[in-house]
Amino acid sequence: MPQLVRLYIRNVLFGFALAVAFVATLLAFNVANLWQLVSTSDMGVLAVVMLVVFNTIVFAGVQFAINIMAMAEDEDKPAGGLRQHDMQLQPIPVRVDPPSRLQRQLRR
Repeated sequence: MPQLVRLYIRNVLFGFALAVAFVATLLAFNVANLWQLVSTSDMGVLAVVMLVVFNTIVFAGVQFAINIMAMAEDEDKPAGGLRQHDMQLQPIPVRVDPPSRLQRQLRR
């Protein structure tokens, strides 16, 4: 099996474990009265299964993205971009006219 497929399966399993723990925590702390809603409804089991499945998709996707981005190779480029040393501030002379007589009168 290719290494990338194994990595994906491992991340899906890890995401499933996180999703089960997350949903169990939601139900244990009765967030938004969720335990009451699930335990008294005839479709409560389906709601819990859907919570676990959809949270598995989210957590597995995030975990997989983190692992893929961590696999990036460091190149011998300077940190901060390629044009880091090219940007130098140059002073630009700006002509400032003295205030007119009307402006001086308005300031008072």
